[in-house]
This record gives sequence, structure tokens and C-alpha cells, in this order.
Amino acid sequence: MSIHVVDHPLVAHKLTVLRDARTDTPTFRALADELVTLLAYEATRNVQVEPTTVVTPVAEARGVTFTGPRHLVVPVLRAGLGMLDGMVRLLPTAEVGFLGMVRNEDTLQASTYATRLPEHLAGRQCYLLDPMLATGGTLIAAIRLLAERGAASVTAVCLLAAPEGVAAVQEALADLDLPVAIVTAAIDERLNENGYIVPGLGDAGDRLYGTVSA
Repeated sequence: MSIHVVDHPLVAHKLTVLRDARTDTPTFRALADELVTLLAYEATRNVQVEPTTVVTPVAEARGVTFTGPRHLVVPVLRAGLGMLDGMVRLLPTAEVGFLGMVRNEDTLQASTYATRLPEHLAGRQCYLLDPMLATGGTLIAAIRLLAERGAASVTAVCLLAAPEGVAAVQEALADLDLPVAIVTAAIDERLNENGYIVPGLGDAGDRLYGTVSA
């Protein structure tokens, strides 16, 4: 598994504003969208292409075009929905699947409550969207599900990650014969006793949609 922390001033600036508790919901949503587009540049670095030739107004030019089955972008509900537009902006021809997962706040384990994915993913490059890689349980379950359906590779795009979550994903997926990558804006200090990233940015879903957990 490869981990890529995107080190760029624009990424750092947008992430700083997202962290700020004073940032309102509309601003948070807009900046998250912009940040995902920046992360998507790195997430698609290994996208599969093949040579092609086009005719410009002057002459022929050699270039590349996407090859193989269409890419699949999978936001993890609900917070992953806030990342979808930023990702498909760079992959407008991609198909979109949906994966509903919820974390038990007592056990910190993830369970699946809804799936809307192709049954067969042979040859497909898949992109998982989940803002926070905290304990790693959600990402582990999601990647295993895609692997079971035959995905050729999985790249997870996360706004933030915790070192404990990264380690958990690496350990849990060590037996998978599948290229897995994680692209994130930062790896934070740690998890707290409730499984939240510190310093983090709070609950991404609540801040995206303006709802507050009870």
C-alpha cells in the first residue's frame, strides 16, 4: 500500500481554513470541493491511458486517452458525497457508485447499510472518497468489498488521516493482492479516546451539511 501526503501551499491553506471552527458551512463545503480537486490530481497520477493521435488546426499531434473499463468513483455516505463533485470534475466520464457505511461509536467498527455498485469490477480503477481516515474500519471494509468484486486497483482520497488509521489499513489489507493507495492532505497527530482525529477538523459530515450531532 502506498501513502501520498500532498505537500502544496494551496492544499495547506485550504486545509487550514477547513480546520478553523469559525468557518461556516457554505465556506467549508466550497473549500472541501476545491481541496478534493487538488487531491484528485495526485490520486489520478497512475490512471491508465493509451496513445492516440488527434488532428489540430495545424497538424497531427500525438497524445493519450483513457483506456480500459470506465473509472468508478465511490463516495462513502454521507460525508463522502461532499467530495464527489471535486473528484468527477477531473474524471467526468467516470461511473459513480455509492457505499453507505456507519461507525458504531461504542465499538468504533464500521457496518454497511447500503450499496449501489456494479457486481463485477474486473479491470476497474476505483476511487474511494471518505473525508476522514480515523480508525480505518470504514476504509478497510470498503476496500475489501471492492476487492471482492474484482477491482483492479483502489485509491482512497481523504482530507485527513490519523497514523493509527493508516497503520490499521496497512495491517488489515496486507493479504490483499491489490494495488491500494491513500492520498490525503495531511496525517495528523493521533486519535482521541472517542476515535476522532486530533487536531482534525471536527465531524466532516456535520460541517459539510450544517447538522450537529446530538
